[in-house]
Amino acid sequence: MFGNVKLAKSKGLVATAFAVAIGGICLAQSAQAEQIIGRQAYVSVGENTRVPIGWKQFCQDHPDECNVSPAQAVDVQLTKSAYKEMERINRYVNDNVKPLTDLDHFGVVEKWSYPTDGYGDCEDYVLEKRRRLIEAGWPRAALLITVVRDKKGDGHAVLTVRTDKGEYVLDNQEDEILPWSETGYRFVKRQSQTDVNVWVSLGDNRPTKYVAGTR
Repeated sequence: MFGNVKLAKSKGLVATAFAVAIGGICLAQSAQAEQIIGRQAYVSVGENTRVPIGWKQFCQDHPDECNVSPAQAVDVQLTKSAYKEMERINRYVNDNVKPLTDLDHFGVVEKWSYPTDGYGDCEDYVLEKRRRLIEAGWPRAALLITVVRDKKGDGHAVLTVRTDKGEYVLDNQEDEILPWSETGYRFVKRQSQTDVNVWVSLGDNRPTKYVAGTR
């Protein structure tokens, strides 16, 4: 009888040690997964790069938009109400602006402008969404005009919104607001958070997919 008690205690200690070990492994894997998710939440930013000619011309037409002092980088606190407002503005612009190339619209290959007549290409959608969000009180430093390569490999522009929960993309090719890593785009360059007239390289930013059990 006493031998059985000792055996039971021994088995219990082994089981406890095993549970602790497994728990430690799970915590380590969880921490690793959180680090991976954290890296995926934000695009990796590189060196300063060439400013798009479209932005330079836009600044000539709208000097007040560009004659702004450098500011501190700010991320938006993405509350439920903030997300709904972002969603509303994104949907409104997508629904009320009709796509039209710059060549058909203005007779030139590239021209960034507000779609005041209800027509525009991707940059114009971005500018209008950015303007409406700024008018709604969103910080300019969190609203970044971004150049990407779309799923076909063509040049495209989207609005990246920096938040405390990651970077989200407002896109005229997609009504749903997506985290940058779920767009399927290759991110090329965008405005600096601290200076609208400085653009930074994003390199070949493609999200690294994490598959459970591979690390």
